[in-house]
Amino acid sequence: MTDLAVVIVTWNNAAEIDAALRSLFADLNASGLRCQVWVVDSCSRDGSAAIVRQRFAEARLIESERNDGFGAANNQALKAMGFGSGAPADALPKAVFLLNPDTITHAGACARLFETLMSARDIGIVGARLTFPDGSFQHSAFHFPGLRQIWAEFFPTPGRFLDGAFNGRYPRARYAAPEPFEIDFPLGATMMLKREAILQTGGFDERFFLYCEEVDWAWRIRKMGWRAFCVPRAHITHIGGGSTSQARPRSLLNLWQSRLRLAELHYPAWKRRLARQLIAIGMRRKLAQLAAADGELKQACRQVIEMAQS
Repeated sequence: MTDLAVVIVTWNNAAEIDAALRSLFADLNASGLRCQVWVVDSCSRDGSAAIVRQRFAEARLIESERNDGFGAANNQALKAMGFGSGAPADALPKAVFLLNPDTITHAGACARLFETLMSARDIGIVGARLTFPDGSFQHSAFHFPGLRQIWAEFFPTPGRFLDGAFNGRYPRARYAAPEPFEIDFPLGATMMLKREAILQTGGFDERFFLYCEEVDWAWRIRKMGWRAFCVPRAHITHIGGGSTSQARPRSLLNLWQSRLRLAELHYPAWKRRLARQLIAIGMRRKLAQLAAADGELKQACRQVIEMAQS
């Protein structure tokens, strides 16, 4: 029986995947857990899959012929493990750890996450404490997004509000304490889920190509009665922005398409209307601030406005 299955999705991450897997395997080998590691490569063009194949024979590599998005790629690995096949629960991993390729796993992180996840029957998700490569603080967990976060995205907002609950952040002091603390959802870069929560909710909604897919899944899991926690003693370095920075205008469209879909799925009607209005007004403001040279980005802004008004 497998205790923990780790899934890493790559898309042109050749510069990062070696260090990510080396640190992960070092931590898993010391954890005492019975583990599997799955890598799903979403049709990379930089040799990411070849690096995994040649240097990490113990990893189970799935090479996709196209890039169908982060959620779909993770779902591929879940299906390969047996989720959704009708297999007995005991034949499935007790937990699945979704890990970004631009990460460094520090000693003890996987075991501490697993221990917290299994410490209570109603805990369905846990996430690690993240730092940037220079060791500086990185927000690792968030409140479910509402209208205030949309406001903070577009309009002048005092810094103390940007870094606080107004913008969906938890106090930094919570990360400095050793005890796990309850959250709405962890950043998707490190997201460990209990087998039963996966079986009950069915994986990622593949209509989210990129962005917000972990928010939607965590929201659905919460609605089924599960709780989520951040585990400060589980430390992972997260570079951040690796794949999404490769296509800025496309990323802008993906982001706001996903945020609009999230609002449609989880907001009441009145809140959906206000969210759409705020996004349209805010994106017009952003459009007016762009330089003439930003032609593709301007077009992406116009498309977002159209989506918000449709």
